[in-house]
Amino acid sequence: QVRFVESGGGLVQPGGTLRLSCVASGSIFSSYAMGWYRQAPEKQRVLVASITSGGSTKYVASVKGRFTISRDNAKNTVYLQMNSLKPEDTAVYYCNTNPPYALGAGKYYWGQGTQVTVSS
Repeated sequence: QVRFVESGGGLVQPGGTLRLSCVASGSIFSSYAMGWYRQAPEKQRVLVASITSGGSTKYVASVKGRFTISRDNAKNTVYLQMNSLKPEDTAVYYCNTNPPYALGAGKYYWGQGTQVTVSS
């Protein structure tokens, strides 16, 4: 049974930094590409950063140069370092496999996420 537990969110001022962590259970972690997704109020959840099992990374344009995704396979953990945060980064952040882990019947697993709020 897969399980992802996200942490590290909070309230930060514009220009601030946060580091999100996600611990994954199960034996799938090291062989899967992982991603950080976010869902802003009244918007769809979107992938913002991804990392392959080999460590190659990709970012959406809006976070490129500010966010850094990394992974530690020995700890079953994926990180998202977020610098120069902007109010538009406010969202609930989730980690998951990339693409999201399928449970079957068109459903996907999602953890509880961690809230990031950027506000002065």
